[in-house]
Amino acid sequence: MLENYDIDHLRQLEAESIKIIREVAANFQNPVLLYSIGKDSSTILKLAQKAFFPGKIPFPLMHIDTGYKFREMIEFRDYYVNKIEAKLIVEKNMSPEALGLKPQEAHTDYYIYHKKTKPLLDAIKKYNFDAAIGGARREEEKSRAKERIFSVRDEMGVWDPKNQRPELWSVYNTSLNDGQTMRVFPLSNWTETDIWAYIMLEKIEVVPLYFAQKRKVVKRNGVLIRLDEFNQASDGEEVLEVVCRYRTLGCSPSTGAVVSNATTVEEILQEVSVAKKSERENRAIDYTSESSMENKKKEGYF
Repeated sequence: MLENYDIDHLRQLEAESIKIIREVAANFQNPVLLYSIGKDSSTILKLAQKAFFPGKIPFPLMHIDTGYKFREMIEFRDYYVNKIEAKLIVEKNMSPEALGLKPQEAHTDYYIYHKKTKPLLDAIKKYNFDAAIGGARREEEKSRAKERIFSVRDEMGVWDPKNQRPELWSVYNTSLNDGQTMRVFPLSNWTETDIWAYIMLEKIEVVPLYFAQKRKVVKRNGVLIRLDEFNQASDGEEVLEVVCRYRTLGCSPSTGAVVSNATTVEEILQEVSVAKKSERENRAIDYTSESSMENKKKEGYF
C-alpha cells in the first residue's frame, strides 16, 4: 500500500511538524504535550522523539482522565509511556459535579465541561504551562479548520476564532501577553490518511481498539456502542455481535464503532483512503448543537 503513497509528502509533513515542536521548545518556558492516547497522539509522540533524538522529550505529557475511557486506552497509555520513558501527568476533575456524572451523560455539554474542559484549564494553571501541544487536525471538523497552528488563548483559556494571528510563509508568532497561553497543533495540515500512512511507515504502535474484531454492541442513537463496564444493554435494546473497529477514540459511552474487517494498518489505510465521512461522525460530543465543537473550544476545550 505504501508504494502507492507519496512518501515525499509524508516526509514534508514530518519536517513541518518537527519544526513546530522545536519552535515550542525554543520559545516557551513550560510547555506540555497533551496525550489523548489516540492515533494522533501516538504520531505526535513519534515526531517529538525524532525532534529531540538522541535526547528524551524535554517536556511532560498530560492526560485528562474522565474516568470513562476505554480500559484498553489506559492500559496502552501506561505501557507506552513507560516504554519511551516519558514523564506523564494524569489530571482528573474530582469535584462533586464531575464525580456525579454518569456514563449515559457522556455526550452532554455539561459532561464535556466538567470532565474535560475544566480539568484541562485547571491543570494549565496548576502547573503554570504556557503552551500545550495537541493532535487536532484541520480536516477533522469545521471549527478546527479555523485554527492556526499557534493558537492564542486568553487568561480564561478562551479561543476567539476572529482574533487569530496570520501565519504567512510558516512564520509563527509565539509571543504572549500576561495571562495568555498558547495551544499548538503540529498536525494541522495532516489528514487521517496521512496519519495512518505515517503509522505504517514508522511502525508506530497504537491502541488495539483501532483494529477490527468481533465485539458485543448495541445500536444507540444511531451508533454502535460496545458493551463493557460503562455500557450495559437497556430494556428493549438488542445485543449484536459485530466485527467492528474504532476510527477515533474517546470516552467509551459516547464513542461509536464502525463496521469494518480491517485488522492491519495496511487494511485501515486502504479503508480510510476511500472513506466519505469524517472519522468523528461517531463521536456524540461533537453534535450536541449546530456549532457544538466551536462553542466548546471557546470555553477552553482543546
